[in-house]
Amino acid sequence: MTDLHPFIAGLPKAELHVHHVGSASPRIVAELSARHPDSKVPTDPEAIADYFTFTDFAHFIDVYLSVVDLVRTPEDVRLLTFEIARDMARQNIRYAELTITPFSSTSRNIPEQAFMEAIEDARKAAETELGVVLRWCFDIPGEAGLKAAEETARLAVDLRPEGLVSFGLGGPEIGVPRPQFKPYFDRAIAAGLHSVPHAGETTGPETIWDALRELGAERIGHGVSAVQDPELLAYLAEHRVPLEVCPTSNIATRAVADLDEHPIKAMVAAGVLVTINSDDPPMFGTDLNQEYAVAARLLGLDERGVADLAKNAVGASFLDHDGKRRISEEIDTYTAKWLAR
Repeated sequence: MTDLHPFIAGLPKAELHVHHVGSASPRIVAELSARHPDSKVPTDPEAIADYFTFTDFAHFIDVYLSVVDLVRTPEDVRLLTFEIARDMARQNIRYAELTITPFSSTSRNIPEQAFMEAIEDARKAAETELGVVLRWCFDIPGEAGLKAAEETARLAVDLRPEGLVSFGLGGPEIGVPRPQFKPYFDRAIAAGLHSVPHAGETTGPETIWDALRELGAERIGHGVSAVQDPELLAYLAEHRVPLEVCPTSNIATRAVADLDEHPIKAMVAAGVLVTINSDDPPMFGTDLNQEYAVAARLLGLDERGVADLAKNAVGASFLDHDGKRRISEEIDTYTAKWLAR
């Protein structure tokens, strides 16, 4: 089978499911940890690789929150955000919807207006200096309960930064029912934001149904358990509800036992619109290029198939029509030139 890594490396891409703090590279995590020596996070980038080894999803959440605690000032926020865009530019990511959890920062005494200014300053600089277009998804940290939901909705609706396009729900699913968050999603949707909750990562299909019925989900974060319910798969396919699939993440958090058992093939076979994403790439030892390579192997794709996957993400994004057309045309041009070699 053709080695697709060189093709993927140069392929223009969009990413729809990638977390702000979870995208902090070992270098940036080490720098932040050195700034805040009371943290338990290592200050050696090599030691951070061992630190990012998870026993289960609960352990992943613990480690993730310890890195969240390193982002304590607006300067930390700005540094992290711009450096994420720099890593994206290296992968030829043209557009990304970055999931940000503002409650994690404002509850740690970062002034809310300073937080908004930090991410927006980084967003504008990323587009001007790196050619990476960033948009935001503000998500509720589910483990923090309804107080966090109320605060996230307030920040999203009342202080809405220019780059904000969607409203999400992350964190653990077990013991955190989706329906309780309906009032907050209703408020965000009424304000013109798109609904993109996580669902069906570590729980069954009913969580996905709840996200669709109660939270008005337009895309589903992960959704791996959808394959357990043929009726749900048929619904997702018929209504063209995209799934934000993150293969390596699902293995790292033990949501799926083995890559070869990943349900992505069943999703595609059912006609579901699948997009490929990296979730928390440095924490999982991956990046978006690697996730495309994994998906290509699991689905048996050639270059055209991989290009179609990339166009799925563009089409499922909340980018404006002209932006979608521009990146899709760039994908087609790149692919045609590659195949003509």
